[in-house]
Amino acid sequence: MPWEKQFNREEVLDKAMQAFWSRGYEATSMQELVERTGINRGSLYATYGDKRALFLAALRMYDDRMRRKRLAALEASSPPREAVRRLLEAFAEVSGEKRGCFLTNTALELASHDAMARVIVARAQAEIERFFERMIRKGQAEGDIPARVRPKGTARGLLAALIGLAVLSRSRPDRELLAGIVEEAAGRLD
Repeated sequence: MPWEKQFNREEVLDKAMQAFWSRGYEATSMQELVERTGINRGSLYATYGDKRALFLAALRMYDDRMRRKRLAALEASSPPREAVRRLLEAFAEVSGEKRGCFLTNTALELASHDAMARVIVARAQAEIERFFERMIRKGQAEGDIPARVRPKGTARGLLAALIGLAVLSRSRPDRELLAGIVEEAAGRLD
């Protein structure tokens, strides 16, 4: 009878995601992944391939679990203007953990020299931009956002503000600074 893996792949991937999210790709060693997941090195390699493949799987998991679900929840539960503000505020939160956005962290660390990481990050950023554009168009249709607001251009500006918030929340976690950026960005909808 062939040997069967005796672990939950999703739980292991979640633990790897947490490690990469906290420390980044380069700073996370295979030994740390072994320790964090509780799975031996051979099983990690046999299941996920190499460290890069495990990282990319973890990044996709983050994208599915965190970004896509957050945007869907905001779109389903909040009026357009509020959905935009709430997303900006979430990125401006200052916490003791300061892990930031895994996608933005990856953009800064790997996207310039890892084509697959760049594709994952670019796709996520494009979907965030489309979320902003949908919220603007919906807000305009409801009469809450003025017709003079350019949906595409404003969505791009909001994406840039969001990425800036993700970076600044880690490098300059000053609540007043971040709140000011949220106000300026949200003011683009007026």
